[in-house]
Amino acid sequence: MTASRPEVLLGLAGGATAIAGVVGLTGLLITLTALVQLTFVVYLLRHALFALAAGAGAAATKVNAEDSIGLVAVAGCPAVSVLVACHNEQSVAADLVTALQRLRYPPGLAQFVLVDDGSTDATAGLLESHSAGDRRFLVLRRPAGGAGGKSGALNAALPHATGDVIVVFDADHQPEPDVLVRLAGHFRDPTVGAVQGRCRIRNPHSSVLSRLVAIDYAAGYLVNEYGRHAVYGLPAYGGANCAVRRDLLVDLGGWNENSVTEDTDLTVRVMLSGFRVTYDIKAVDTEEAVETLHQFWRQRYRWARGHQQVCRDYRRAVLCSRRLSRRDRVELLMFLFVFHVPVVSALGLVLLVAWLVHPLAAVTSIQAPLFVLWTLLFLGPLLELGCGMLLSGVSRRAVSWIPLFIPLFVVSIALCAKAWLDGVLGRRYAWVKTARAGDAVVLQPRPAHGELVA
Repeated sequence: MTASRPEVLLGLAGGATAIAGVVGLTGLLITLTALVQLTFVVYLLRHALFALAAGAGAAATKVNAEDSIGLVAVAGCPAVSVLVACHNEQSVAADLVTALQRLRYPPGLAQFVLVDDGSTDATAGLLESHSAGDRRFLVLRRPAGGAGGKSGALNAALPHATGDVIVVFDADHQPEPDVLVRLAGHFRDPTVGAVQGRCRIRNPHSSVLSRLVAIDYAAGYLVNEYGRHAVYGLPAYGGANCAVRRDLLVDLGGWNENSVTEDTDLTVRVMLSGFRVTYDIKAVDTEEAVETLHQFWRQRYRWARGHQQVCRDYRRAVLCSRRLSRRDRVELLMFLFVFHVPVVSALGLVLLVAWLVHPLAAVTSIQAPLFVLWTLLFLGPLLELGCGMLLSGVSRRAVSWIPLFIPLFVVSIALCAKAWLDGVLGRRYAWVKTARAGDAVVLQPRPAHGELVA
């Protein structure tokens, strides 16, 4: 992530200058305001469509534990390999192994490959001790300083995987016992290349922020992801609690080690290859939410930086793809530009200030800046948040938390705008691990490992 694209900034500046030269500064403000409005209206309609789809299919979002009884007896389950990349994860390592051991799957068809990715704490020893005696587990030690972050660790594990289906969890994830069967069952359809399950937050009461993240996840998986699946059949492969066909993954060259959002990158490559990504809302696992604003910024900045890079890498290929229908190309492009929408919001704030200081503002209507302000209220995301709260069955008192998303949206505007500018300027950025709740308490130094050994 180092390639500079200053021509983007020059092009934008040149275009604005050309418009101003033709229609004047006021005309430029009107033009840019109209473009901001159009962007928000289009995405508002998209949010509304997903909310309607989720509401109409509300029954499908209800997870009934009893309906998974006997699933492990279903014939034709493919062999699966579960891969987990672990970097300084001693605070969650024991719980991870326990959760994986609880997974139900036909005997002899499940393998677990855990990669200690150059940890400097006790991660490797904990993984080995807690999985000792269970022949399904293989613990690999990757040298410290290995390239590619999570992608590099998963690629290091791939040659050791024996399954026809590769399932990925993050180290802090704890899947429900039926998740493997649910995910793997979709690969009976030869058109399916990857499957995504649903993630829930298990520590919503740890902080105000973790509660907001839990609501955000409910909206993301019950409304946005479900809506993309129900309306377009184009859900995203999310990078954890997900599965991919091994042969396809190998053909695609594994995970992209140059991307800090390897999940989004793989989503697009799977779709461009002619395979489908599908979504199983009942394949549920839990994960930790970030608890501080600093952790939130680091995590979401990585998401924004990586997603925007994937957009730059593949937007032309998506636009020209002959394997995707016109409708699919439009939706996939809108998905790729999602982390650019807050950048447009930042432009909207600049336009708002420009309108307020405009020489005619004191003697004319200020409807234009107020219209820009309306777009900044994020009606679409708020609609999804509300729908997600209803579907997840949270208490009515939780509605009082909705206003707290407004400052969180402002933070998102800032981090996405910074990510975009850093990406355009080619500033260096590498994959960073999301901190766990117990890291500060238990983290201790550990010598780096040498060779990758079983």
